[in-house]
This record gives sequence, structure tokens and C-alpha cells, in this order.
Amino acid sequence: MLFAIDVGNTNITVGIFDKAELIDTFRMTTGISRTSDEYGMYFADWLNLHGMKISDIHAVIIASVVPNVMHSLNSGIIKYLHIQPIIVAPGIKTGINVTIPNPRALGADRLVDAVAAYEIYGGPVIVIDFGTATTHDLVLADGSFNSGVTSPGIRLAASALWTGAAKLPEIEIRKPDSILAKDTVTSMQAGIFFGYIGQTEYIIRKMKEESGLDNIKVVATGGLGKLISENTEAIDVYDSNLTLQGLRLIYEKQ
Repeated sequence: MLFAIDVGNTNITVGIFDKAELIDTFRMTTGISRTSDEYGMYFADWLNLHGMKISDIHAVIIASVVPNVMHSLNSGIIKYLHIQPIIVAPGIKTGINVTIPNPRALGADRLVDAVAAYEIYGGPVIVIDFGTATTHDLVLADGSFNSGVTSPGIRLAASALWTGAAKLPEIEIRKPDSILAKDTVTSMQAGIFFGYIGQTEYIIRKMKEESGLDNIKVVATGGLGKLISENTEAIDVYDSNLTLQGLRLIYEKQ
């Protein structure tokens, strides 16, 4: 089986694959400092809890946007799972031709999402990842990574609102009953939710307009992406496991 690990700014998400089938997933917080032993024992205990053995895992692949986690994580996997992980980095085989001026500047998570969206849903495709940052990336029909847009993630933008304004409370991010809000909490929810719907639809429309491509599939993943995708016709597909599937596909290309 394959351990696919996505190290994001907020969470570390792990998927276990039996060939092409995603067997299970689990998450742990990225922001907590852990030793290699803590990572290794966590993975070993999780496998044991679910009736699996360390020897069942034959490969590990990692995509990370948090460099300071990697030494302990990598060491823990080697020490406890007895596997040298494959790291998604410049030069790895992906099947995607990154045509931006500085390909090495492209985050591993964006590359992995692009691989999954293109391989599973075809191109041209706009893949949106609603994570700590929200990214909109365009992959052309020939598999070329053409361009991307980056904006603050929904939770990050919301946090800035109540952190920067002393009298505004921390709120649950959800769709309010109406945009015609009557109190502080629902007015904030309306601004965040409907504002983000508007941003998403506008960016998609402008990307289609400036690329000259109308027949582009739009695929979303990550965090609050399900909430957004359910409330706009601009997004065609929401796939919560897109990044993990991209890691599996990249592993299979090695």
C-alpha cells in the first residue's frame, strides 16, 4: 500500500492507497512542533488501530509547502516505516509541463492538484484549491501549467476581519439565510460568504476570458471548497481528495 502525505500550512493530510483505491484518510495539525519519533509513532499507532501493519506500507510520497516540518517527518518515516519517501520537488516526473517563467517557484501542492485535475478530469481545466491560500490554476489541453491566481483563503480573510477590528467577534463561516443581514454576526457571514462567491466567479470568468478558452472544466478541492462549490454554478466538480489522488498519480509515474 501507498502512504500519500500532503503537508499544508494548516493540516497534514495522509491517505492510504491500495493500488488506485483510497482506503482511508486522516489529518493532523501542521502548526504543532513534533519530533521524528512522534511522527513515526503516530503513523505506526494509526496503522495498528486500523488493523494494518507497518510492513503493509511499501511506499511513501510527500508534497509539502512547509519546509521546517520536513526533517522530522522524513526522519520519522525512515525510522518507523523503514521507507525512504519520494518528495515532490522540481525534476520529478509529473506529466505536467510547467510553462511559467520560474517553474521551481510553483508550490508542490499546486503541481499535485494540477496533475490530478488534468489526469482525472481532462484539460483545459481550472483547478481551485480552497486552502490557507486559495489558488486558481489553469492547465491547458496539452497538459501545460499555464498560469495561476493566488488570494487569501476564506478562513485567513475571515480571521483578518475579526482580528483587525476590535468589536467584531470570531464567527462560524457559513452561508447566512439572506444577504440582507440584520445583525453583526450574519452581516459578517454574508460579507465573507457572498464576497467569496463573487470573487470565485469573477476570477474564473476573467481566466476564461483572457485565455480565450470557453470550454474549461472547473474543479475545486480543499477546506471550505465544498461550501463554495455548492453555491455557485461556476464550479463543475468538487473533489475533496484531489491532492491525495494527485500524489498517487505522481507516484505511479516514477
